[in-house]
Amino acid sequence: MSSAVCLLVYSALVSVMTPRLLPRVTAGGRAPAFAVAVWLAALTSVLASWMAAAVALIADAIRIWHKPDSSLLGTCFAVLRSVLSGNDGSAARLAVIVLTSTLSGFVAVLGFRVLRSVARTRVTSTRHARSVQIIGRRVQGVDGLVIDVPEKAVYSVAGRHRTVVITTAALAVLEKSHLDAVLAHERAHLTGRHHLILAATRALAGALPRVKLFTVAETEVARLLEMCADDRAAQDHGKPAVLGAILSLAGAVPIPRGALGAATVSISARVVRLAAPANTVRRVRSLIQLTAFGVVVASTPVLALSGAAHGAVMCLPFTS
Repeated sequence: MSSAVCLLVYSALVSVMTPRLLPRVTAGGRAPAFAVAVWLAALTSVLASWMAAAVALIADAIRIWHKPDSSLLGTCFAVLRSVLSGNDGSAARLAVIVLTSTLSGFVAVLGFRVLRSVARTRVTSTRHARSVQIIGRRVQGVDGLVIDVPEKAVYSVAGRHRTVVITTAALAVLEKSHLDAVLAHERAHLTGRHHLILAATRALAGALPRVKLFTVAETEVARLLEMCADDRAAQDHGKPAVLGAILSLAGAVPIPRGALGAATVSISARVVRLAAPANTVRRVRSLIQLTAFGVVVASTPVLALSGAAHGAVMCLPFTS
């Protein structure tokens, strides 16, 4: 029992502290790829802790259902068995059944919402990519499909027909160096499979809108993924070209759901980052802070489980 309690306490602490502390460390985007990895580690650890705690509770329930011990959990199961057997009246038995059904339904609905959100994003992206394949055209020197739209926009669509889409309006305002930079930016999204990461964080935020960890993670991960693509494009075309592309596309129209665009997320923060990069001291400090945070997040549940298994950790006065 102590292992389940430790995992739940840990997940609660991470859910409360991470959205308060981690954005401060990642605000400058000094190591965006590493920062994304730490955010994903925090989300994964919380979800895994919930699942592991549930498994641990079920295992304890099976173990002591017919042989209740003297612990609090054993006493609870003894009372529950008495209720379900009808010894405490039909009203109590009905209350237990309703409670169990409600909890089971919540878990089922949660899983359904996450899967539905991911599936809808995938379907939308696939349909849009197919439409672009039909109406788009190839232009020499442009590594993507050009569509005749009066509003400027450049974005990437993932899926089976993944591609980069650029409107004629955007093509008209971008210089050659800026065009090459923004296309490299979008290709970086596709190569890095950023669409899958964003779909997962959006699904979790949509399914658990009241859990700040997931809603903040959705915003922060989206911002950091754009910075990752900025860095990749800057390696090949230079920061001035990427900066010029972002400024030229500022005010672009909204892009389709599931797509990623170079000028749609955290423009001001990215412009400041490209125009005035952090010095070595700040970058090293950010790396140290991210490493420390990641190590704590990843190691704490392992240590809790290990300690509980050996009787060294007792979050509450329950027997393991």
